[in-house]
Amino acid sequence: MLFEFRRYEIRAGRRAEWVEYMESVIIPFQVGKGVVVAGSFISETDADVFFWLRRFDDEAARVRLYAAVYEDPVWVGQIKPKADEMLIRETIQVTRLTPTAHSVIR
Repeated sequence: MLFEFRRYEIRAGRRAEWVEYMESVIIPFQVGKGVVVAGSFISETDADVFFWLRRFDDEAARVRLYAAVYEDPVWVGQIKPKADEMLIRETIQVTRLTPTAHSVIR
């Protein structure tokens, strides 16, 4: 099992709009493709930062789900262009994590 912890910087003043888009469009779309979204979070100290955590069974599942999501015509033609209006893509940080044996989030 592996996780991706993603940090996104949102264009100034658009975080509430971003959270709404994530929760109503992006997360449901990805979950519909089989991605497990373990959580989404806003920063208490930075009004323009958003985090989310995705879980994959293994690397093969991650590769398969990436293709299912990011190659889908709906993603390419509709969802990504709208996301690109709100995100600062150059600052996206993705940290891959493996839970320890006693982690409660497995």
